[in-house]
Amino acid sequence: MYSIARDDDEKHCINSELYKALMIVEDEEKVIELCRKIPDHALHILTIHDDTVLHMATYSKKDRLVLRLLDELPDCYLHKMTRQNNAGNTILHDTATSNHALPVADKVLKKAPGLLGIRNNNGEAALFRAARYGKTDIFNFLAGKVSGYDQTSKHPFLQRTDKTNVLHIAILSQHFELALQIAKEYKSLIVEQDVDGMTPLQLLSCKPEAFKRKHEESFLKKLSKCFKWTCSSKRRELKEKEERQYESAMELAKFLIRKDTTWEDSYSIQDQSRPKIHRYGISPTLLAAEKGSGEAAGAGGGDSAETPLFLATKSGCIEIVREILNTYLQAIEHIDDEGRNILHVAIKYRQLEIFELVSKMEGPIRRLVRKIDNTGNTILHMTGIKRTDYVPEKMEGPAFVLQEELLWYERVQEVTISHFMNHQNNMGLTAEGLFATANNELRISSKEWLKHTAEGCSVVAVLIATVAFAAAYTVPGGSNETTGFPVLINRPFFVVFTISDVLSLTFSLAAVVTFLSILTSPFRLEDFKHSLPNKMTLGFTFLFLSVCLMMVAFAATILLMIENKEHWAKIMLYTCSFVPVGIFALSYFPLYIITSITRGCKQLGKKARRLIPRSLEAFLKRICCLSTGSKARTPAGSSIIP
Repeated sequence: MYSIARDDDEKHCINSELYKALMIVEDEEKVIELCRKIPDHALHILTIHDDTVLHMATYSKKDRLVLRLLDELPDCYLHKMTRQNNAGNTILHDTATSNHALPVADKVLKKAPGLLGIRNNNGEAALFRAARYGKTDIFNFLAGKVSGYDQTSKHPFLQRTDKTNVLHIAILSQHFELALQIAKEYKSLIVEQDVDGMTPLQLLSCKPEAFKRKHEESFLKKLSKCFKWTCSSKRRELKEKEERQYESAMELAKFLIRKDTTWEDSYSIQDQSRPKIHRYGISPTLLAAEKGSGEAAGAGGGDSAETPLFLATKSGCIEIVREILNTYLQAIEHIDDEGRNILHVAIKYRQLEIFELVSKMEGPIRRLVRKIDNTGNTILHMTGIKRTDYVPEKMEGPAFVLQEELLWYERVQEVTISHFMNHQNNMGLTAEGLFATANNELRISSKEWLKHTAEGCSVVAVLIATVAFAAAYTVPGGSNETTGFPVLINRPFFVVFTISDVLSLTFSLAAVVTFLSILTSPFRLEDFKHSLPNKMTLGFTFLFLSVCLMMVAFAATILLMIENKEHWAKIMLYTCSFVPVGIFALSYFPLYIITSITRGCKQLGKKARRLIPRSLEAFLKRICCLSTGSKARTPAGSSIIP
C-alpha cells in the first residue's frame, strides 16, 4: 500500500511539473526533458480527462514542440498513438482544428495511419472535425488521404453517426467558403438529409443572419473612432470579413438552389373548401363535411419536410426566396401539406419583404390569393394566426404592436378577393372575426397601457404647466415697484424667456387635453389603427415641446441672472432646477423620436419608406435601445415602417 501511494505521489509530482512547463511557463526544453524520464514518453496521460502530453501540446498549437516529441517518440510506443481522451478525441482530432498544423498531421499519419478513421464520442472523424471548425487547409489535406477510397468506404469519414455530414456541419458553423468547396467536390452530399430530415439547402434557408450585414455603428462611435486608426483598421477588416461571408453564402445558395427541385413535390392547387359568401345560415352538414375533407387532406399529406422555399420564407431569408424564384419561377406555385402557398406562410410569419416581393408578380398573385388551405383559411385569415415558436422583443408599447397588426391586416386586405371578405373557415370564423379573436388579449393590454401612459404623462404635463404658469408671475430680476414692469424687460434674453415660457405653458395644456381625450376613448379595435396611436403621438409631441421650451426658459433665466449680477445662491438654485428637466428631456427624446417620427411616417405609406433610408430608421431605433437598455429586434425581413 505504501509503495502504491508513493507511486501516486511521484506521478502527481511529475504531472504537475509537466503541466506547468507545458501550459504555464511554456518551456519546451523542460517538457522534452521530462518526457524522456517517464514511461510512455509523450503519450503519457497528463490530465484527469485522459489527455496525453501530445494531446495538450497539439491543443495548445505548439506545433514545433509536437514535431520534436514525435521525432523522439520510441517506436515501441507507436501502438499507443491511437489513445483517446474522455471526449474520444485522438491527437489527429486536435490537429484538425488548426490550418498551421499540416506538418504535424502529416507526421502523425505516417506514424499511425489508423488515426484517420477513428471517431470521437460524437461520431466525428478528424476530417469531419476539420469541416466543423472551418479549417480549409487541413480539410483538403485529410480529404486527399481518403480520396483513394471508393464512395462507400469514403462515407464514414464524411458523416458522423447522427447522419450529419461535412456539408451540413460547414453550413451550421457558417463556414460558407468551405461548404461551397465541399458541395462541388462531393455532389452526393447535396441531397443527403440529417437526423431531422434537413438537406444542406434547407439548413441554409433557416439562417437569415448569414445574408445580413451588421448595422453601421452610431454617429458618435464613428466620430470617436476617426481619431483611432488602429480601431478603424480593425473595423475595416471586420467589415471586409462580413462582406466575404455574405458573398460566399450567396454563391453557395445559388449553387445549391440549382440542384434543388423539392418544390416540384407539391399538393393540388384545387381548393379544399368552397368559399362561403354570407355570414349567416351556414349549413352544419356542409361545415362538418368540409372539416372532414380538410382533415383527410391533412392526414394524406403526411409529415413531409418543409421545402427550402418555405423555410426561407418563415425565417425571412429574402435572398434565398428571391434566388429560388429567379431560378425556378414556377416554384411559387408550391403548396405544402397544410394546403398553404407562399403567401399564406409569409403572412403568418409577418415577412413583409417576401410578401411584397410576391405581390409585385401580377400573374402569379392572381392565382395565389384564391388559395384556401386545408382548414378553410384564406390569406386574410392568416393575419389572425401568429407564429408560436418565436415572439420578437418589442420596444414599443402594446398599442403600437396592435397598430402594426391592424396595418398588416389592411395591407393583406388590399390584395384579397372581395368575395373572400366574408368567407368562413372550418371554425366558422371570418377573417375579421379570427383577427379580432386572436388579438383580443393584445387589445386589452393595449387599452391598459394607453390608460396608464396617458395618466402618467398627464401628471407630468400638468406639473410643467404649473411651473410655467408660476414662472410667468415670478420673472427673473423682479418687477419695478413704481411701474410694475419687469426690471429686465429690455434685455434680449427676457424676450426669449417670455416666449419660451408662454409656449411651454400652451403645449403642456395641449398635451393634457390630448391625453384626456385618450382616457375618454371607447377603445374599439378600429381605434387602435390610427386614432389612438395618433393621439398618443400628438400628446408625446406636445409634451416633448413643452419640456424643451421649459429648458429654454430655464437657460434664459440663468443667463439673465448672471448678466444682472445676481447672488450666486440664486443662480445655483436655478441651475439645479434645470438639471431634472434636462434629464427628463434626454430620457424621453428617443421615445419621442420613435413614436412621433417613425409612426408619423408610417401614415404616409410607401412614399415615406422611399424617403427614409433604412440606415436612418435603424439608427433611430438603436438610439431608443441605448436609452431603454432593451434589445431592438424585429422579425426577420420586417421593418418598423411597414
